[in-house]
Amino acid sequence: MRALFALLFLATLARADTDRPDDFDYYVLSLSWSPTWCALEGDDRASPQCDAARDHGWILHGLWPQYHRGWPEHCQSPERPPSRAMTNAMADIMGTSGLAWYQWKKHGTCSGLSAPAYYALSREAYDRITRPEVFRKLKNPVKLPASVVEEAFLKANPTLEPDGITITCRAGRIQEARICLSRDLSPVPCGRDVIRDCTLDDALFDPIR
Repeated sequence: MRALFALLFLATLARADTDRPDDFDYYVLSLSWSPTWCALEGDDRASPQCDAARDHGWILHGLWPQYHRGWPEHCQSPERPPSRAMTNAMADIMGTSGLAWYQWKKHGTCSGLSAPAYYALSREAYDRITRPEVFRKLKNPVKLPASVVEEAFLKANPTLEPDGITITCRAGRIQEARICLSRDLSPVPCGRDVIRDCTLDDALFDPIR
């Protein structure tokens, strides 16, 4: 048992040592379907993201530095943390300034970029991906195969390949579209830690409020 704990401790140290800024292989652009988050968490929090006037569909959950196996997080960045004005400015595509702050702290610190540069790159990545308009036209909740959501993204973004995008589910609902991008934001194949497609044939998809 002691030997097992020792191995786990050494593995933790080794991983912590690798979590250095600018040490990663590619990015994962995570797009979250806002109505799902609001139904599962946001409404209970009275989050401004869930205000119908915001008209949120696919929001930017984050731009995550990724290894081919695993990912870095909470790196010791020499860069200054973002100001309140910076995080507020990201709320239009991230739902709330709080999410923008959290994403910087957990993922942005590993990018090797300053906070302004990380947010600018995140916005550029978000703008480069066309979010399928068909999902904004829904009037009522529907149940559909998660593969239909992936196919819609592939059709709207001809440069994407099936191995460069994955759709996730949570609590029987469509949750996120995760798209793998190079450092210059070109589409790349996802690693095995990212390609974990939702296999539901009847995933619930709520309309925008």
